[in-house]
Parts: sequence; C-alpha cells; structure tokens
Amino acid sequence: MTSNIPGFFEGTEMPTAGWWEALWPDPAGVLAAVGIRPGMAVVDLCSGDGWFTLPIAKIARRVIALDIDPALLQVARHRLLENAVSNCEFVTGDAYALAELVPAAVEFVFMANAFHGVPDRPRLARAVRATLRPGGRFAIVNWHRRPREQTVILGEPRGPKTELRLSPQQTIEAVEAGGLDRVEVVEIPPYHYAALFEHRGR
Repeated sequence: MTSNIPGFFEGTEMPTAGWWEALWPDPAGVLAAVGIRPGMAVVDLCSGDGWFTLPIAKIARRVIALDIDPALLQVARHRLLENAVSNCEFVTGDAYALAELVPAAVEFVFMANAFHGVPDRPRLARAVRATLRPGGRFAIVNWHRRPREQTVILGEPRGPKTELRLSPQQTIEAVEAGGLDRVEVVEIPPYHYAALFEHRGR
C-alpha cells in the first residue's frame, strides 16, 4: 500500500476509482478558481495519479508533477500520454525537498488533498517559498474541517479522518509561519476550500 512508503504523508492515499470524478467533475474549474493561468510554470505538488496534472498541463506553459510514489506518477504519465500532452516533467521525491528537486523558480505551486497530512507544515511552506518567484502563488485545496461522516460521495463518507482536517485559519497560520502571505480563501464546493498565498519577495 502506498502509505508504507517512507515519508508518505498520512491520510493522503489516492481514492478508489470513480469518486474523484464524482467529487470534482470539472477539475479545470478548480484551477480557474485558484488562479492558474496560461503561460505559467506550475508545480503540481503531491500530484498523485495526475487528476489535476492533466488539466494544469492543458493550461500552463510547463508543469512539474512531484510525488513520493513512483507508481502513482506512472499512472499520471500514462494519463497525459493518452491525451497527447507533453509539457510535463515527472519527479519522484519528498515534498520537503521541493526546492532542490525543482531548481528553476516557478509562478505557481498547486497542492490538493495532501496538506492535512504534512507533519511539519511551516517547513513545507518554506520549501514552496524557495521554489516560487517573487509574486508567485501557492494554492492549497483542503477538505473543510467537517466530520468525515458528513462528507459523503457516492453514498459513502470520504476523505481523511476528521481529526486530520484543517480549518482555513489553521492552514493560514501554518503557511504564514513558513514565510508566505495570505491572499484569500476561496470556496471549492461541495466540501473543500482553497487557501491562496503569495511570495512577496521579502
């Protein structure tokens, strides 16, 4: 099981087939809501099987999909090949090592459904800051801090355990401690929010 990989973030395993599509039938709409635009270089951090990597690649100039699980990256690679998309680099590695793994600065780092499992969140925010150009942005898409039994998809409770979920304020405090500045919080229905941060070059 992927959660046995050393360094794998707790509660971030990929879902069973079908409910990702049911939860987010329009991933491009999520990307538009957080501000990913044409011409950007984007990191899809903890990219998993590429559910968001593909639509990012269709918008951005260049994408780096980074995940600690090489098997999931292979699924993502296949997803992009099937769609004849070739502007993506796949990197296996620890998210904390982001700045070393992606040495060229980017305009945007996107992270969905993984921040709740990060043990040292300010450390990760510092790694993201070191990867962003001044003015670059970090978007974190998180489950709202609601009881798991209330986040029902295809008739079953889904998502991380209730105790792992973070409020927007908890996310903001952790990322600001890593040197990034809050921009805004955007609702991502039905069960998520996106917290947006900026590297203001200080």
